[in-house]
Amino acid sequence: MNKVLMQGNKIIGEAAIRAGCRFYAGYPITPQNEIPEYMSERLRQEEGGVFVQSESEVAAIHMVIGASAAGARAMTSSSSPGISLKQEGISSMAACELPAVIVNMMRGGPGLGNISPSQGDYFQATRGGGHGDYRIIVLGPDSAQELADLTMDAFDLADQYRTPVMILADGMMGQMMEPVVFKTPKPRVYPESFIMKGAGAGKSKIIRGLILDPLDMEEHNWTLDRKYQVIAQKETRHELYNTDDAELILVAYGTGARIAKGAIKRLRESGLRVGLFRPITLWPFPTNELRDLAKKVENFLVFEMSTGQMVEDVRLAIQGRARIGFHGRPGGVVPTPVELANVVMRKYDSKAGIIDHF
Repeated sequence: MNKVLMQGNKIIGEAAIRAGCRFYAGYPITPQNEIPEYMSERLRQEEGGVFVQSESEVAAIHMVIGASAAGARAMTSSSSPGISLKQEGISSMAACELPAVIVNMMRGGPGLGNISPSQGDYFQATRGGGHGDYRIIVLGPDSAQELADLTMDAFDLADQYRTPVMILADGMMGQMMEPVVFKTPKPRVYPESFIMKGAGAGKSKIIRGLILDPLDMEEHNWTLDRKYQVIAQKETRHELYNTDDAELILVAYGTGARIAKGAIKRLRESGLRVGLFRPITLWPFPTNELRDLAKKVENFLVFEMSTGQMVEDVRLAIQGRARIGFHGRPGGVVPTPVELANVVMRKYDSKAGIIDHF
């Protein structure tokens, strides 16, 4: 397999094409503009490929709904404020049980914020973001290779569970250049019965999210919830890094996890036994795996490029079994591994454990 050097945003586009994505709709916003730019050219080279630069983010997500209902593997992408505008459509897609991939290359916020990388959209992604009782699968890559692999996986998961899947990365990951090997995609498995092709001589197909009878709507909500429970049981992913002998575990995802790995290298050179727990599925969060780790380790430090959002899931997972500290840099500030290593040294004492904790 050939290794190629590509920019992160373009890696997502190429991985989507190789996974069979044949419809893309989006609207320009920094720092993800290379995705629609790449898709606009590559989809013209694929039979049946369709690219639409929509008039707005709202239009883009509803175009994706239509393409998904017609049976196409469909994708859209945006960055923070643009994802906010797509939330009604994502909620509708979840209600209609339509598969699609949504990419969020996060930037600083709230509001329009800035175009620097951030991790402030964790709540929006993992708590649904739109209205109603629904969830979407959220994948948090930390490298170019995972951008490629998880983008392909996202289409498979979307089809398997008939649900939207989000790739949650950030502006730094989208702009970086790294070598990547594109894996061989799996053949698509998606029953014809879910695709709207016209009634013909058979019974009409109806896809709807408007269910006016409260009891029918309740049953639909419980049906969705049962599906989410299956996803939570079967689809969690995580990475353990230097945890076998660790006395302190950093918990971080995405770009934050890359920074944490650099900090861990320096801390171990200083004699501190520090490891990393990295959630790859941000929803479903790998709760049981982190809880098992808390049976062996008493000290955790959550690092996020935000004021603290994933830290709530860490606290729910650990449930008081260990001390939990936090360090965050919101608004688009990207700390260095040296800075994070210095923070760990200030907050952790090998005898006393985490000093600054909840």
